[in-house]
Amino acid sequence: METVAEPTLAAPPSWVSLKDEELLAVRICDLNVDIAGSDLEPAIRQLHDDLTARGMAFQPECYLGDEWFSPEGRAAIAIPFYLAHPRLRALELRQMLEVEGGSPEWCLMLLRHECGHAIDHAYHFSVRKDWQDVFGSPEVEYKPETYTPQPYSRGFVQNLPNWYAQAHPDEDFAETFAVWLAQPAEQWRQRYQGWKALDKLEFIDKLMHEAAAAKPTNKGGRKISEARKLRTTLGRYYAGRRKLYAEDFPDFYDADLRSIFNNGEPGAEGAARFMRRHRAALTSSIVQWTGQRKYTVNMLVQKLIVRCQKLKLKAPAEPARLHFELASYLAALVTNHFYTGRFKRSV
Repeated sequence: METVAEPTLAAPPSWVSLKDEELLAVRICDLNVDIAGSDLEPAIRQLHDDLTARGMAFQPECYLGDEWFSPEGRAAIAIPFYLAHPRLRALELRQMLEVEGGSPEWCLMLLRHECGHAIDHAYHFSVRKDWQDVFGSPEVEYKPETYTPQPYSRGFVQNLPNWYAQAHPDEDFAETFAVWLAQPAEQWRQRYQGWKALDKLEFIDKLMHEAAAAKPTNKGGRKISEARKLRTTLGRYYAGRRKLYAEDFPDFYDADLRSIFNNGEPGAEGAARFMRRHRAALTSSIVQWTGQRKYTVNMLVQKLIVRCQKLKLKAPAEPARLHFELASYLAALVTNHFYTGRFKRSV
């Protein structure tokens, strides 16, 4: 009887067993991670199946980069390298407190969005007058971190958090494409019936039928920020991202904190200790209801804890009221940051 050899499993990379502080010293290019064989493969396969089901021959190229994006001028999707291995996802979680695209559903949602950008790069739809009549000029100033959304607007689809379709005409197109790709026509027509956003979906539907019968006009462009070419260490990579997400907190927060903790009696629990005990619950609720990055909210709470400690503030004897006031205050700061790029105006 012939014996069937057991398949040999690839040995785990040498850096898998490193402690975080040791792993942070490794260069990204030396990780040698790949999409093949990773948890990303099923999501990419689903994206391609979705496109095929909609009659599209277009299949965007996917590669590992330093974040989610579609490189300008290339019909491709860059996926963060840390999603290609569980050990790197764990490091990402500890460094940034969340893993963008870390669940299969979230990953697929982002892939569909970036596919919208990639297909525009492939066919140059956004230079056309009919595209601009529907979505607006792609030349308008792009401020994805500080745009002012209208939560109740019916002119935009709702896909990614924070009403991201309203950030820019390019994002409006990508978000509308993602909804078109994710849902059967009868579903999105019913969901957006009576909305102006339905006109955009119908335009996408017409545009994609046109693309299905034509070859892409662009097949060039560079792969930007390829992980296999990034010589920076993981430590420098995360230091740069934390600097991007964080913000200095000047002393004009002191008056607010004194107002919140104004009834603390001598001998009462310290305000800093109170905030530490409730930090996880406060952060989770603010992230849930504002859509802000968890790292940013966590940094805000940490800075305020430090200020409470330096000011030697005491917690009032009414924890329920205090928790409510803190949550309201944090939500106001985070919402202001979402709209303006700053947690609080200095004037």
